Amino acid sequence: MKIFYYPGCTLKTQARNFECSAMEVMKLLGYELVELNRWNCCGTVYSLASDDLIHKVAPIRNLVRVKEQGGDKVVTLCAMCYNTLKQANVFFNSDQEARDKINSFMDTEIDYEGDVEVLHLLTVLRDEVGFDNISKKVVRKLNHIKVAPYYGCLLLRPSTVAIDDAENPSIMEELLHALGVETIDFPYRNECCGTYNTVSAVDLVIDRTYRIVGLARNLGADVIVTSCPLCQFNLEVRQKDVKERFPEFEQLPVIYFTQLMGVALGVPTERLGFELNHIKPKVLMEL
Repeated sequence: MKIFYYPGCTLKTQARNFECSAMEVMKLLGYELVELNRWNCCGTVYSLASDDLIHKVAPIRNLVRVKEQGGDKVVTLCAMCYNTLKQANVFFNSDQEARDKINSFMDTEIDYEGDVEVLHLLTVLRDEVGFDNISKKVVRKLNHIKVAPYYGCLLLRPSTVAIDDAENPSIMEELLHALGVETIDFPYRNECCGTYNTVSAVDLVIDRTYRIVGLARNLGADVIVTSCPLCQFNLEVRQKDVKERFPEFEQLPVIYFTQLMGVALGVPTERLGFELNHIKPKVLMEL
């Protein structure tokens, strides 16, 4: 089965391990992720100003690409891309005057009618593939590994685009349990990693990484899994800075949920992009 796929910029650069592992996993499950033609950057973050229509053109233009290729659904991997595309779509469908202006801004593009469904891969795995079916595909036992699921902000907020309950999400835990993985009860699973403060306020991000990763380690986690390239960067790469400030800090691998899925489903580890992880998850790579 084919499903249109919007990669976004980071999955072609620093997060190539997210893309390649997702492709491998979906292929095993009988799905082909078909990359959109001529996609553009989603805008990176959703513009919160209701009168800032020009910054909503970029995400809507990508939904036009879906229609051009004959689709009515598009799946995303990056939590930030998902949030931006989904919020733009919700806004577009809530204001007739705004949608007319956005379509006029796009000039030679076909008019968008607001009829593309924006999905995150986690919801596709739950609602279309089915966690029970995924469980049947597991070939590597991972019951000796404890995982801290980390959602961050953008899969859960605002409520109009959330894939799960903001305060008590469970979709990632349900997937991990289907893979035979033990999850820890992680209080910081929906805390902010510091996002773009990693550029302008590094100390803030170092502090949050110290707290989030440190708690996961103290609770017995062997690895943290996430779905956001920016969260992954802050929680993994910034551990080097944390270690310089707090010498007693013990590092912990931070990987994408699709990489863990790939291991459980029997994908050769060399095809899951672990070479791009700064902190190698040896507990998975040595299976």
